[in-house]
Amino acid sequence: MQIGAYSIPNRLMLAPMAGVTDRPFRNLCRRLGAGMAVSEMVTVRPELRSSVKTRLRLDHAGETGVRSVQIAGADPAMMAQAARINAAEGAQIIDINMGCPAKKVCNKAAGSALMRDESLVQRILEAIVNAVDIPVTLKIRTGWSPEHRNAVEIARIAEAAGIHALVVHGRTRACRFEGVAEYDTIRAVKSAVGIPVIANGDIDSPARARIALETSGADALMIGRAAQGNPWIFREIDHYLRTGLPAVMPDAGETRDTLLDHAQALYHFYGEARGYRVARKHIDWYLKASMIRTARKDIPEWRARILSAEGSAVQYRLLESFFQNSQSRGLAA
Repeated sequence: MQIGAYSIPNRLMLAPMAGVTDRPFRNLCRRLGAGMAVSEMVTVRPELRSSVKTRLRLDHAGETGVRSVQIAGADPAMMAQAARINAAEGAQIIDINMGCPAKKVCNKAAGSALMRDESLVQRILEAIVNAVDIPVTLKIRTGWSPEHRNAVEIARIAEAAGIHALVVHGRTRACRFEGVAEYDTIRAVKSAVGIPVIANGDIDSPARARIALETSGADALMIGRAAQGNPWIFREIDHYLRTGLPAVMPDAGETRDTLLDHAQALYHFYGEARGYRVARKHIDWYLKASMIRTARKDIPEWRARILSAEGSAVQYRLLESFFQNSQSRGLAA
């Protein structure tokens, strides 16, 4: 799939997730099969641009693959300025957030709340497209509520404004993450525009990925929560879509090396004071996934010990001990 001048090597993308899709996780998911990974949302508020959180989100040093950065806001001029700043900082694609259902975003008339005002959507999109000379993409939902689905109308506005690709999460804002994703609505969007359309929502297995593609008619898929604790999902889905066969699951050694390398990358990226704290949620996702995939009975005990550890060195040693104890138990992802 092509987005502007950039060729995406397969049909799979990592969704932007606040507090999750930092540079270490993006690089990991790309290495394991994601064709593109979108950064976590960057604020457009000038007073927050110098914060540690924002500086880290703008850090693309050593980034692999196409650098796509998501911005969110409701003011066309501020959004355009944020796009220019991110382009100057190394972004190769600007992604606009009109899909986030979070109250703290929607209460500021940003995210999916913008879909209620199609005129404002048009002004924002045109301002950003005119502000930068790199491709601009847009992420939306199917509408504000089941009674107000306007994804097709927004898609047409986006194409006319010069948006290069459109991601559609198959739920309304009111539905948040409940219910079943509406791939039929995504199909209607795909039929209405000529730009690439990416389907998002409920894509948590190779079989589900195929259903999503066939039902929606989308050009590609975007995966979010299903990658938490299971970054191998991109490799599994890519293999299945290309061959129709199940991928070989990672063995205990690969699982160990992946988690330990991920932890080390987080320590390095965030520093000692914060790195091991950020690592906790990723470790928690990995261990919860291991409880589902394996017959180990001691994982809850190890999980409690590892997640309560203070300091990266202690946390890392406990992770190593966990995997050493797993060698004779056949832990696999």
